[in-house]
Amino acid sequence: MSETPRALIVYESMFGNTWKVAAAIRDGLSTVIDTDLVRVDQASTRVPMDVRLLVVGGPTHAFSMSRPSTRSDAGKQGDVVMPVETGIREWLGALPTCTTKTLSATFDTRITKVRRLPGSAARSADKILRRRGFRPLRPPASFFVDDTTGPIEERELERARQWGMELGQALRSSLGIIRRGSRRSA
Repeated sequence: MSETPRALIVYESMFGNTWKVAAAIRDGLSTVIDTDLVRVDQASTRVPMDVRLLVVGGPTHAFSMSRPSTRSDAGKQGDVVMPVETGIREWLGALPTCTTKTLSATFDTRITKVRRLPGSAARSADKILRRRGFRPLRPPASFFVDDTTGPIEERELERARQWGMELGQALRSSLGIIRRGSRRSA
């Protein structure tokens, strides 16, 4: 008996803004497929066989994914919501090559006033996932916070929910999913 396909969102969040975006994406995506939401420091690097979409997101630090030094610096700017030792850069570095038909999508958060900077955590994560054999379902997406520690405005969270729904619709087309999924959170 085959398992029901599902999506997995793995995220990194220093001040809670990226977590809010990840939860909004989950809310949109879960209208189509069961979706798990897991913080990167609690995520296994072995993607389960029933995961058909892996979504990875984190904050943009110094034009890319965070590093131990940038996460440590973030900890000096305010209370962080997760340990600074592990981010999506390290998690993706430990991720084995994809041997299934799992699709991927990436997102990041960035400060509104530097919206046009050339670097992006989402684009960097997308490159690594491609090298690991994952096929992107959609181009990387960015969501904007007002300042380093936030807040994030409701319109950005609504945009994230919409992006999640669009991911779900694209996944539905790709996999021929008919039923509506429920959401799960870890």
